Amino acid sequence: MIFKILILNIFLFSHPVHVTLISLNKDPGSETLKMTFRMYYDDFLLDYKMYDPDFEPGGINDPTKYFSGLIGSYFNERVKIYINGKLIPGKISELSVNDYEILMNLSYLTVRPPKNLRIMNQILTGIYSDQANMVYLNIDGYENAVKLTPGNAEANIKIK
Repeated sequence: MIFKILILNIFLFSHPVHVTLISLNKDPGSETLKMTFRMYYDDFLLDYKMYDPDFEPGGINDPTKYFSGLIGSYFNERVKIYINGKLIPGKISELSVNDYEILMNLSYLTVRPPKNLRIMNQILTGIYSDQANMVYLNIDGYENAVKLTPGNAEANIKIK
């Protein structure tokens, strides 16, 4: 699994594509599903402008500080995680922004072990027809990878 992520990251740096990466991890016995999310910062600014039409990116001196209070609602509208049929909002635990990418860590509290997972990712799907939103899962030892696109922005996964 790590090899797949490494190869994809190398591909992303060597070829201009429209891709976001989500990694969902949960250790056995834990009640928290942890997500790492990564996307190019310039793509994020375009998508955020669609989310908030009044947004003007030119006046931002410190992007991390500016977005830290605003990005949670944007992200939870664009990316929806249903665990066992229940929509669970993500809580941002870490946010990092630089000139090239935005990186976030989020947590999703699970009451019961996940049996079914439904993921909807609509980030950049209204902007790029070739958008690929990659999702990597490692939940209680179950591993899988899913590619979501503008024409197929949702996946239903049964955790084995």
